[in-house]
Amino acid sequence: MGRAFEYRRASKEKRWDKMSKLFPKLGKAITMAAKDGGPDPESNSSLRLAIMNAKAQNMPKDNIDKAIKRASGKDMAEIKEINYEGKGPHGVMVFVETATDNTNRTVSNIKTYFNKSGGEALQTGALEFMFDRKAVVEFVLPEDKDPEEIELELIDHGLEELTMNDGVGYATGEFTDFGKLTKGVEEMGLEIKKASPQRIPNNPQEFSEDQMDEIEALLDKIEEDEDVQAVFTNVA
Repeated sequence: MGRAFEYRRASKEKRWDKMSKLFPKLGKAITMAAKDGGPDPESNSSLRLAIMNAKAQNMPKDNIDKAIKRASGKDMAEIKEINYEGKGPHGVMVFVETATDNTNRTVSNIKTYFNKSGGEALQTGALEFMFDRKAVVEFVLPEDKDPEEIELELIDHGLEELTMNDGVGYATGEFTDFGKLTKGVEEMGLEIKKASPQRIPNNPQEFSEDQMDEIEALLDKIEEDEDVQAVFTNVA
C-alpha cells in the first residue's frame, strides 16, 4: 500500500476527527454488533472490535454501555446497512457505507450531497469493481518485538502485507480473513488501535490541490450525515 495508503489513512482520520456526530456513529456500530451477536464482547468479536474502535476515539465508557443496552431495548428500531455509490467533482468516485433506520431519509440526503457538488449518485454496484475489500488492523508496534517475527506469525492468520510507520503497524489481509487476522494480532499480545474493513481503490487517481478542496468539501458533507458510517474514494 505504501505512501498512497498512508495518505488515504491520514485524510480519512482527519475527516473522521471532524465529524460532528462521531459518538452517535460509533454507538450505532456498537448497538448493531450487540444486536447481531449478543452483548458479551468476549463471545462477540464484532462487538469487541466496535468497542475497541470507540475507545480509540475516546468515547466514554458510559456511552459504550448505553449503546450495548440499547440493542436489547423494546423500542430498538431496525437498522439496515446500505451502500451508496456516486461520482463527485472532477470525476472522483465515492463509495458510502451507511447504517440507517430510515432509508428514504438516507438516500435523499446522499443524492442531495452528490447533486449539489456537481456530481451524481450512481446505480448500486457501479463501483464495486473499482475497490478491493481488505481487512486492516492497526496496532502498536512494541520496541522489543522484531517486525519480521510479527510478519511471519501473522501470515498464518491471513496477513498479505505489513507496513510500519512511527511505531504503528498496519496488517492487511483479505476481507474474508478479517476475524482471523484480528485474532492473530490479539493472540500475539499486540495492542490494537483500530480494526476495520476497508475498500482500497485498485486504480487510484491523482487530483490537484484545488480539486482536492472541492472533493474534501463533498466528503466532509457526506461524513457529517448521521447515517454514514464510512466513506471510501479512488483518491491516490
